[in-house]
Amino acid sequence: MGGAAQTWAGIAQVAVLVLLLVLVHRPVGDWMARVFTSPRHGRVERSVYRVIGVDPDAEQSWAAYLRGVLLFSVAGLLLVYLLQRIQVVLPGDLGLPAVGPALAFNTAASFVANTNWQSYSPEVTVGYTVQMAGLAVQNFLSAAVGLAVAVALVRGFARRRQGTVGNVWVDVVRATGRLLLPLSFVFALVLVAGGVVQSWGAGTDVATLAGGTQHVPDGFVASQEAIKLLGTNGGGYFNANSAHPFENPQAWTNLVEVFLMLVIPFSLPRTFGAMVGDRRQGTAILAVMAGIFLVSLSAMSIAELAGGGVATHAAGAAMEGKEVRFGILGTTLFGTTSTATSTGAVNGMFDSFTPIGGMMALINMMLGEVTPGGVGSGLYGMLVLAVITVFIGGLLVGRTPEYLGKKIRAKEMTFAALYILVTPTVVLLGTALSLVIPGVREQVLGTSIYNPGNHGLSELLYAFTSAGNNNGSAFGGLTANTTWMNSALGVAMLLGRFVPMVFVLALAGSLAAQDKVPATVGTLPTHRPLFIALLGGVAVIVTALTYFPVLALGPLAEGLVR
Repeated sequence: MGGAAQTWAGIAQVAVLVLLLVLVHRPVGDWMARVFTSPRHGRVERSVYRVIGVDPDAEQSWAAYLRGVLLFSVAGLLLVYLLQRIQVVLPGDLGLPAVGPALAFNTAASFVANTNWQSYSPEVTVGYTVQMAGLAVQNFLSAAVGLAVAVALVRGFARRRQGTVGNVWVDVVRATGRLLLPLSFVFALVLVAGGVVQSWGAGTDVATLAGGTQHVPDGFVASQEAIKLLGTNGGGYFNANSAHPFENPQAWTNLVEVFLMLVIPFSLPRTFGAMVGDRRQGTAILAVMAGIFLVSLSAMSIAELAGGGVATHAAGAAMEGKEVRFGILGTTLFGTTSTATSTGAVNGMFDSFTPIGGMMALINMMLGEVTPGGVGSGLYGMLVLAVITVFIGGLLVGRTPEYLGKKIRAKEMTFAALYILVTPTVVLLGTALSLVIPGVREQVLGTSIYNPGNHGLSELLYAFTSAGNNNGSAFGGLTANTTWMNSALGVAMLLGRFVPMVFVLALAGSLAAQDKVPATVGTLPTHRPLFIALLGGVAVIVTALTYFPVLALGPLAEGLVR
């Protein structure tokens, strides 16, 4: 396919994707609003509440809600760790040994934190039971936790003079049973129809180009693939992730998988608007998310189409690390979506991207993955940025800032500021410690980083950016299955996931306790183009000021050299 034809094909893909998201934005957004506001509990749900000993009609303070989130997540962490360590006695172990302690911790932290970073090749490391009972289950539950925390923050804006933000157990059960399970079931069937494997079989022996034979395992891939993408998890059944033909066989399944990553995050602003009683507020948030997403997609696509040197131009395209069946624009669309959400799935290798193309994947994560971000986490991250934006706007006009009728005081700004500082601290500190601690530095430079110089720094920075932002994608070229990298990245994933949740829920509790103040002529309208532009500017500027120095040492320096 020629360059012009390929470009138009890519534009057509984006147009179809936008059309699909527009069509489902309203029904899915309103459906989620009903899920989390309905006073009725289903029969199966009541059975679950009885088993776990929960009163579904009892509301919780933000602190009690947080304790529930942490207790639930710690239990999941221990269970996934245990399953890996006793794999040899589980059915469907495929003859694989128990996973080592450091790797088991990293994997458990990864899937519980909705990161799904994989320091291992899944098909030769974990068997069917660990995949299904451990990893796939956490794909549902970690996404449900993100949704629950986002809904708690929205309730903080919507409620007046209340000391509660909902019930975490009800929110998690409803997110799982009413939303994620039915959607995953439907789209698993769609993926099976597209050729994605779904089988409890012994695998397939295939002939290689060299004349030999290679054993390719199969499994319940389609069911895990659906929730991997829908829940913005990203952990692949195979090491090649969505570049593997058993996970993503065709161009149209590639588009379906991109749609799955975006459908809930891009519909949540509608849910937010419905729950606060002003749909215009949700539209404003959506406009910022979509605007930055399209700019990022354009920048990555232009960088990859332009190539990175004489060899690339001679070959006609920067196709190294990309699947021919998807092409450049199918890969940049998937890559932008994966890193702009918290999915981390890949259908190409970022390590082979041009320096600027790879930098755009980094920036998508450094923005806090709010464009549109992960399931739940994207919305609450953007709402925290909105709080900061109205505070800045209030300073500009000399008035007490307000958002949705709630005053943004020193208390609320403290929570918002701490939220913004957590992830950059985790990312930059983890990268720095890996390069300065005696013994660790030598291991990282001698064993983990494959490429020296600027590109090697980009690989290490990408790993901690992916972990701290709970993305899970890898730049490649980095050996992460070492004791230090498994431990450091595991800690980064847990801190990057749960410490921000502390400040989000504290902010929700503070807002819920307030009464609403009436709007005046001095109130900054938060549904108009001025606020949309200001919010987008704050998101970009905060990222630029925080990460520009390290980007200048990594991908920017590499791009200038080329």
